[in-house]
Amino acid sequence: MSRYAVLDLEMCRIPRTCTETALSQEIIQIGAVLLDENYETVDTFMTHVRPQYGLIDPFIEKLTGIRKEDVASAPPIAEALQSFLEWLPEDAVIVSWSDSDRYQMMDEIDLKELGFPEFDPYFDEWIDCQYTFGEKMDSDRAYKLSEALNITAIPYDEGEHDALVDAKNTALLFAKMEREPELQLSPYLIR
Repeated sequence: MSRYAVLDLEMCRIPRTCTETALSQEIIQIGAVLLDENYETVDTFMTHVRPQYGLIDPFIEKLTGIRKEDVASAPPIAEALQSFLEWLPEDAVIVSWSDSDRYQMMDEIDLKELGFPEFDPYFDEWIDCQYTFGEKMDSDRAYKLSEALNITAIPYDEGEHDALVDAKNTALLFAKMEREPELQLSPYLIR
């Protein structure tokens, strides 16, 4: 049985003056949607994450809607990742809009020395939905998720840069691409 965990991460910036880490950003929200073998949503996961070095500045607050208060009592990254791992089925393949979420998670686990060898099989099988969409469009262009949803005429939840909303929207597109060998595009698309 193949299941897919469609994941999205939101991050905040780490000030350049911070010398304690080589990271430039940190995860502040994890959102995921679990799809069954028929690409139907069967569960969701969402948690905020308290950053260790980063700040919720006005730009990040406006972009994501995440406030300092939202992360102040949130679990640190190790606890958030452990919760996600406990939610994540062993047979699932992780899907994200781009590889940047994969690399962010790998970098935080590595540079913060968190361990989590349990994630290694997921990192090996990870699906980059943005790349897959580009292949289906026969293009090297890196499309934004909202563009891809509009191109494929998928009605989607507004609220870009909320991890769970973005995970749900990515799941809609991923399911459509998996169900349609020849991806059906919007009839209003001018090519």
